[in-house]
Amino acid sequence: MSAPAVLLPYQQRWISDPATVKVCEKSRRVGISWCEAADAALTASAASGMNVWYLGYNREMAVEFINDTAFWTKHLGIAASEMDETLLRDEGKDILGYRIHYASGCRVTALSSRPSNLRGKQGKVIIDEAAFHGDLPQLLKAAVALLMWGGRLSVISTHNGAENPFNDLVNEIRSGRKPYVLHRITLDDALREGLFRRICLRTGKDWSAEAEERWRGELIDFYGEFAAEELFCVPGQGSGAWLPRPLIEQCMEASVPVLRWSCSAGFAELPENRRRAETDEWCRENLESILESLPENRPSFFGEDFGRSGDLTVIFPLQETGFSTYRAPFAVELRNVPFRQQEQILFFIADRLPRFSAGAMDARGNGQYLAEVASQRYGKSRIESVMLSDKWYRENMPSCRAGFEDRLIAIPRDPDILSDLRAVRIDRGIARVPENSRTKGRDGGKRHGDAAIACVLAWYAAAHGDGGPVEYEQVGERRLTELRGY
Repeated sequence: MSAPAVLLPYQQRWISDPATVKVCEKSRRVGISWCEAADAALTASAASGMNVWYLGYNREMAVEFINDTAFWTKHLGIAASEMDETLLRDEGKDILGYRIHYASGCRVTALSSRPSNLRGKQGKVIIDEAAFHGDLPQLLKAAVALLMWGGRLSVISTHNGAENPFNDLVNEIRSGRKPYVLHRITLDDALREGLFRRICLRTGKDWSAEAEERWRGELIDFYGEFAAEELFCVPGQGSGAWLPRPLIEQCMEASVPVLRWSCSAGFAELPENRRRAETDEWCRENLESILESLPENRPSFFGEDFGRSGDLTVIFPLQETGFSTYRAPFAVELRNVPFRQQEQILFFIADRLPRFSAGAMDARGNGQYLAEVASQRYGKSRIESVMLSDKWYRENMPSCRAGFEDRLIAIPRDPDILSDLRAVRIDRGIARVPENSRTKGRDGGKRHGDAAIACVLAWYAAAHGDGGPVEYEQVGERRLTELRGY
């Protein structure tokens, strides 16, 4: 039996399309960026080739693409240099680039962040995950300007909301207003053309229709309410997710645990001494050793989102690891835990956090009780009771996003926490969790972006808390300036 083709049919159609501008709306992880790396190696190495510029929006995407290009260069037996690093000056800042030089005199360059413009550059431009770029229309305008010198443009992305500029571009192509070529690759399209068979071949597993259907179902369950957008090219309602998935994943660490406790329906009716004893036992078994292992000379903070019988309570500590950088040593999720036991767990944590400096707590509804007793115990200078509102979200969500963009925060690598952060949407220009948005957690219970709110509150506490009075406007403005490096 002959060996299968290296590229699947939909990948072959994409790279063999000679269109000057081509756009691909796609499912996640179907290998379009990977086959673009093959085309980049062929384009730059040809005698009549051209330079290739790859634009993701973070360093990890750039490194992955240049490594894939190096793989194809070796696989195809093309003469080229080893990868090197370069700094490109872009309107007063340096952008790190990764390059491979070819014997043709051309090169492939993958950039670690978005340039503000492409003036002075020539060749082929690849814009990856275009829906998540900050100013896609201006980036497209600059890229299209290269076409007059014989360049080409590939625009690749999953969707990020119906009102996103990428979806506008797709609709303009479909309506005939843009003379570009559009490709559409859903998860089912990729499966029909052999994606799961190729996964089995790579992993050494036997393919079967049953295994493929099971894998498909597990993937849909993993993405939950976002499956239509992430896997089947259906733009979500609203203006899209607040944080792109790759931006979140780059800040996740597998070593950070998520500690979960769910109480039975009758637990609240047990005698007080028994509830306290069982809660203390859970704290000592799950929290004590982690808290004792934390560095003693680093300030600590926490954020807390409150829930009782429906939503979760999430306690999200952060400890400073360097200048304006923070790491979550763990996260705690409590489901159906009585008020007094939530207080007990919170105090167990805050009492033991090294150099505990500040906490920000959701004080809406019944959460006001827990915020009040924490303020009484630790003082109003260290505990801020936050009434989440449009004004609060508008003024504080951008700073937290900047922390993710600049990798100043490390959080647990956990699918439920990822789902919660992805649940934050842009609504009329404000990032928040929609009221009617509910997802199903791995434990079968409902979630309402609970971990996302706790994480944002923890970031807020770290950005504002110094153990003294909180001067909201002045401190917030100063901290955001420090984050941006201005």
